[in-house]
Amino acid sequence: MEAASVAQPEHHGPPEAHRSSRVEPQMLGMLLFIISEVMIFGAFFTAYFFIRVVNNDAWPAHGTSLPKIVAGFNTAILLSSSVTLHWALTSVKNGNRTGLKAGMLATFFLGATFLFVQVNEYVHVGFAPHDSAQGSIFYGLTGLHGAHVTIGLLLLGIVTVRAFRGHYTPEEHRGVEVPGIYWHFVDIMWIVVYSTVYLL
Repeated sequence: MEAASVAQPEHHGPPEAHRSSRVEPQMLGMLLFIISEVMIFGAFFTAYFFIRVVNNDAWPAHGTSLPKIVAGFNTAILLSSSVTLHWALTSVKNGNRTGLKAGMLATFFLGATFLFVQVNEYVHVGFAPHDSAQGSIFYGLTGLHGAHVTIGLLLLGIVTVRAFRGHYTPEEHRGVEVPGIYWHFVDIMWIVVYSTVYLL
């Protein structure tokens, strides 16, 4: 009777949020965000395939051409940035701060180079979004991806600054890993865009 009457500690405030033991909140949030971004890209690809498959229109539009070789080199640049980012993450996990800093700097500059080449391509491609439906889709898909690269560069810039300030350790490196997942997503989406828009 005496044991039964022992009062349990009183809990104040709202109940603790339910957390999955398998996926951390930061990781889950990024994965859900990426799923939503896939749907946005899906809408643009639907328009692209409608023009090419349903309407059977020429791609690119008659009298225009796409710089496949330049875009191919640019693809290699962007894929290289995924390698350097992986190097940075592996380095911080192993306590290698020099590798983290060098990897983040290399990733940022490779991403910035990709964006610069993409903008330069727009200047010299020879057609505008309003010239044809094909032009609208081309600028829409590549521009949407370019916007994601820009966001990714902002995230990478923050991670790089924090890396140089000593904010990451082998135990605490989510700040590198989560933005890294976004950057790898951006790279994968470019492979899809390059394969369908430039090569098919």
